[in-house]
Amino acid sequence: MAELLKKLADLEKLSAPLEPNQDERAHYFQQVKNWSDHYIANIDKIDSFYDKLPDTSKLSIDEKQHSIEELLDIYHTEVTETGIVPSHGGHIGYIPGGGIYLSAIADYIADVSNEYAGMFYGGPGAVTIENELINWMKGVFRFPESAVGNLTSGGSIANLIALTAARDFHGVKNEKVTSSVIYLSEQVHHCTQKALRIIGLEDAIIRYIPLDEKWRMDATILEQTIKQDKAEGLYPFVVLASAGTTDTGAIDPLKAIGKIAQQHNLWYHIDGAYGGFFILTDRAKDEFEGIEMADSLCIDPHKGLFLPYGLGAVLIKNKEALFHSHHYTANYMQDALNEDWPLNPADVSPELTKHFRGLRMWLPLKVHGLAPFKACLEEKLYLTDYFREELVKRGFKVGPEPDLSVSYFWFPVTENENQNQNENENQNESESEFNERLMDEIHKDGRIFLSSTRLNGKYVIRMAILSFRTKKHTIDTCLEMIDRCLERVRN
Repeated sequence: MAELLKKLADLEKLSAPLEPNQDERAHYFQQVKNWSDHYIANIDKIDSFYDKLPDTSKLSIDEKQHSIEELLDIYHTEVTETGIVPSHGGHIGYIPGGGIYLSAIADYIADVSNEYAGMFYGGPGAVTIENELINWMKGVFRFPESAVGNLTSGGSIANLIALTAARDFHGVKNEKVTSSVIYLSEQVHHCTQKALRIIGLEDAIIRYIPLDEKWRMDATILEQTIKQDKAEGLYPFVVLASAGTTDTGAIDPLKAIGKIAQQHNLWYHIDGAYGGFFILTDRAKDEFEGIEMADSLCIDPHKGLFLPYGLGAVLIKNKEALFHSHHYTANYMQDALNEDWPLNPADVSPELTKHFRGLRMWLPLKVHGLAPFKACLEEKLYLTDYFREELVKRGFKVGPEPDLSVSYFWFPVTENENQNQNENENQNESESEFNERLMDEIHKDGRIFLSSTRLNGKYVIRMAILSFRTKKHTIDTCLEMIDRCLERVRN
């Protein structure tokens, strides 16, 4: 026994650093505060894109002890100054995550208290907060009170949960898979194809419905295709619409698609990960008419509410379909079972153990109220207008008027529109090459980050204005950068 007690005492001493004393905690916190204050104060003075890779040797794990000061320096140079800077207002290339300050405070509180947000029995306060956030979003998107939902890590898991519920509601399994039909557009986010593969629907029939001139799904062709598939003995069971596509920001005709889905008994899923929260704005809210018709909806607070990466959401009307996929019990959890308690997040998600991610949304909404979020979203719509108008003044061509804050542009090589088809193909190729060189120069500059895509084979440059730090001066800097880069490419 004496030897055992000595061993325990030795191990307790060796493990003691895991519980820093008050002075040590104060030192750590002060160093982190100093770093974060400096980072935020200077974020407009740094580039939004660094064309360099981190030094792996500085980030590798060893058994040495390092000071917090040293590690903050390493983090700054090897993480924040490599690749895209997502917290920068100049990140207008891919859909940016936010990073508002109070969410960081919320994550700190959640991590210090280490609340469990999977089962009501284990964390009734944390689960109640997450359920109340779901209830609030049900109201925003006009879903019924009986709908259920979950706070996920992002749109990928949200879409996965929704499509799994659709699969199970329609009993699409075994030999039924190969005759079942899924309808979507080529503009759907690629996490959808990943989700379909993961849940065993890779062998289902996937119909890509043509788009109109504004990159929206053509509802007339959708209905015609469904009728034809039914006539051929196939089993249409789900249609996916987008409330803000990643490539062009388009909102599909949600109400028209909803009516078709109801008429033909299809599960109707809407991916609003990027665009959904624009429903809060006066300018764009009417574009979302019909979103309440969805059987399931994906939205990302870490996009449209400017929160840090790692917080998506899914709303689903059919609780039974969702439970079929995710609700399981275990003997060791018998103390946690009570039919009178609220919904457990673990019952509607693949996750059992989960971070209390809801606090990063709850705290900012409670402190700031909703008005600043609405104003920031509205601002992004008008910044998109401003950017497009200034590009046209400079001789650029722009895509159709966007539904939201994603758009695209390119610089034309020639204005002659009377060429024949073959000549037009050659023109598009040379324009694509020219704009690809322009994109390379923009990335070399790095002050503002833009991205590119191909639409019908044509190379174009994308803007995705959503960061809460993106302001008019950001767009002005971007325009000045584009002017310089264009001149270099021309020369």
